[in-house]
Amino acid sequence: MDKTDEDRTEVVSRSMSRRRAQRIRRRVTGGIVVAVAVAAGALTLSQWPTGGENSSAKPKPHSTATVQRTTLASGLKIDGMLGHAPADEISAQGAGTFTKLPKNGDQVGLGKPLYEIDAQPVVLFRGSRPFWRVLEKGMSDGPDVKVLERNLTDLGYANAADLTVDEKFTDATAEAIKRWQKALGVPQTGRVAMGRVVVLPYRAVRVEEVVAKSGTAASANSPALKVTTLDVYATIKPNEEQLPLLPPGSEVTVSLDAGGSIPGKITSITRDAGPNPNGDTPRTPDGNAKPVVSILLVDQKEAAAALSSGRIGATVTVQGKKAANVLVVPVTALLATYGGGYGVEVVEAGSAVPKLVRVELGLIVANQAEVKGQLKEGDKVVVPQ
Repeated sequence: MDKTDEDRTEVVSRSMSRRRAQRIRRRVTGGIVVAVAVAAGALTLSQWPTGGENSSAKPKPHSTATVQRTTLASGLKIDGMLGHAPADEISAQGAGTFTKLPKNGDQVGLGKPLYEIDAQPVVLFRGSRPFWRVLEKGMSDGPDVKVLERNLTDLGYANAADLTVDEKFTDATAEAIKRWQKALGVPQTGRVAMGRVVVLPYRAVRVEEVVAKSGTAASANSPALKVTTLDVYATIKPNEEQLPLLPPGSEVTVSLDAGGSIPGKITSITRDAGPNPNGDTPRTPDGNAKPVVSILLVDQKEAAAALSSGRIGATVTVQGKKAANVLVVPVTALLATYGGGYGVEVVEAGSAVPKLVRVELGLIVANQAEVKGQLKEGDKVVVPQ
């Protein structure tokens, strides 16, 4: 076999190998620098059509990119703002008239009045569920009794010597209620009527918005207030593809526009309930409300000072991984090969057909992928036109 025949045989062999490979071009969609876990399937796959039997004889034109040696660093930076947690809405439970209401921004502590109905205070208690019945002597046992007794003890109207905190309403419970009612300046009945206590899972709240109007009638489920915790949070609105990097419980760094940085922990991911009155609620391309990530700041004193200053801007940083002095190729140059694994097509000098080279993938950041294999800096790899 002469040299020309050997070259022709090598070209045909490479073409057959290329036709047997399942070619899938991979693209990474993203906004700000995003680390993509290949094993988690974060790459969006699209089929690359294979050619016919004679495609090797007439190779299609292609673009190339140069294999580069660089340092990749993953992570995420998103601009946000300081504020408080999403508000809880408080509704009246009993009939009457709103006779006194707080102001926006007021802070109310445990055992203190939130507002008044018929000149009687409606007080904040701490617990996991609201009161759903009148609390009085002769009632059946229940967890609401335990919440009542726990709050009366915490407020100093009972102690372990005269009241056992349990689910039983006893004479000691009634006496503790009377001491509490005396301090409030209301009739000492020894019972708690419906609508006289608001139970929330906080020791103190901040009034976000006063919904009710003084002098208007209060009926069952009449909106009264919107309140938040006193804690300062940072909130961000990431893109959908960034959410995997922001799981609840993960730690982040929050840089304040007012100066300094504070560690934070992601506490929740919610979504805007719907359009606001201006109709400009941020939405994703499919019409869904964008996610909102809440981050509790560790140094509340510094966070509160920044919020009070009016400079509420903040930048949230998620630390990522780093790969130094590695070879990288565009993500769009990657092929999924037959039998698993990945490869790239290398354009060799003097050859009409690119050579398929298997690679191992490392860190992927934005549109660059770390690769290991029979490659060297300066090699040319095929990318789609």
